Amino acid sequence: MPCACAILRRAARAVTQLYDRELRKSGVSPPQLTLLQALSKTGEVTQGALGELLALDSTTLSRTLKPLEQMGWISNRPGRDRRERWLALTADGRNQLERSQPAWDQVQDRLRERLGAEAWEELLPLLARVAAAARDL
Repeated sequence: MPCACAILRRAARAVTQLYDRELRKSGVSPPQLTLLQALSKTGEVTQGALGELLALDSTTLSRTLKPLEQMGWISNRPGRDRRERWLALTADGRNQLERSQPAWDQVQDRLRERLGAEAWEELLPLLARVAAAARDL
């Protein structure tokens, strides 16, 4: 019987390596670009809400946010209590997103072309369902 875990991990590694190779040229990693894209869409948001949106634990999120803040791509301000942090994309962060987005678009297009439009349109919702099902178990 095929192992869903092994197949999904193999696919995730291959896809991550592809995105990493292409995005590295613009100075970001796939997780960093995901955060820049999310902050571009949400506007200012708490770190907790961003973690929930992206299904990231606080340690992973903090580790990925730190270099973005050091590079001046995101702002981080205190909230109502010392545990709450508000995050937002800075002008430099928007510029970095604009520099990196074409590489991301190109990888997306190449994968879509290789898989075929129909399979691509089925894949993304199916992967979201797999993730939701695994979280609910």
